[in-house]
Amino acid sequence: MDTNKEDELAGTEQPFVAHLVELRDRLIKAMIAIGIVAAVLFMYPGPGALYDILAAPLIAHLPKGATLIATSVISPFLVPLKILLMSAFLIALPVVLYQAWAFVAPGLYSHEKKLVMPLVISSTLLFFIGVAFCYYFVFGQVFAFIQSFAPKSITAAPDIEAYLSFVLTMFIAFGLAFEVPVVVVVLARMGIVTVQKLREFRGYFVVLAFVIAAVITPPDVVSQLALAVPMCLLYEVGIWASTIFIKHTKAPEESAASTD
Repeated sequence: MDTNKEDELAGTEQPFVAHLVELRDRLIKAMIAIGIVAAVLFMYPGPGALYDILAAPLIAHLPKGATLIATSVISPFLVPLKILLMSAFLIALPVVLYQAWAFVAPGLYSHEKKLVMPLVISSTLLFFIGVAFCYYFVFGQVFAFIQSFAPKSITAAPDIEAYLSFVLTMFIAFGLAFEVPVVVVVLARMGIVTVQKLREFRGYFVVLAFVIAAVITPPDVVSQLALAVPMCLLYEVGIWASTIFIKHTKAPEESAASTD
């Protein structure tokens, strides 16, 4: 390795105060993006309509004539507003992550940028896919399974705040579960574990995935399988992706050492 080779980051150092100012500007831009999306959603379709969309999978499986209820005086106002902010954050998430990327990018080497940018994009897409999978598939199966066990003498009338809490928990659980490939790639690229060790850990991960699914999801087989099975499949995707990322994101000195 040529020790006299000029560091590609030489001359890019900034004072600490300058970093704080840039961080403030990036945060402001991210908040503005969220605010603009929230304003648009407030105008159309509106907070109430957003809650109706979120509650649709549950409403479809409630007995005829049953609706959700509000046990707090201000719940009809606060809950739709929370959903509005949650939706605005999710829609503006690419902008938020881009601002985070733009803040750290100047301090990264070119081979590190090859790793970080794909991870930012893939982690965002995987999180959205996890949330969509939960909303369009898991909710319908879970609510149908639960209602099939409900006694005929009971009329279900879930509270809107309790439903929002359940939905957020499930969205976060499935969104993070779908990040398994990203976690695997990062662990392998940082050298914490090798790809061979990841393959050997495959059987243990299957058990771990079902334990996590049993703890996070409701106590029904449907939701547990819906979370555990994709985690196991995504673990395999992570192992495959790790091999590619390690090959194409090596530092110049690592590539030179491997060819010697």
